[in-house]
Amino acid sequence: QVRLVESGGGSVPAGGSLRLSCVVSGFDISAACLGWLRQAPGHSREAVAHFTRAGIAIYGDAMEDRFTIAQDYALNTLYLQMNGLKPEDTAMYYCAIDRPSDAGTCYKAVTAYTWWGQGTQVTVSS
Repeated sequence: QVRLVESGGGSVPAGGSLRLSCVVSGFDISAACLGWLRQAPGHSREAVAHFTRAGIAIYGDAMEDRFTIAQDYALNTLYLQMNGLKPEDTAMYYCAIDRPSDAGTCYKAVTAYTWWGQGTQVTVSS
């Protein structure tokens, strides 16, 4: 079965950095739609970043200049480098994958991807 395991979360002061990792098993990520999302208490799920099937990275609002999504196909692992963290970035972060459409596109919102990890908590103090 498909399994995603995130790691790398933690508590950092504002302005700090974290690198989240997501090891995927049971699915070749080179054939998948890949992304990260987050959810803070009392808030709805929010897309953080994802790749189009063409390999273009798409970021959520106010994240592109601070976050970088990356993948390592050899390790079947997805990453999220987060710099310049702000208290409002505090949330549970999840990696997620899905099968591309029959047309080969990743058309779904990342918050609707089929498989998720268990999440890793990121806490940013002011």
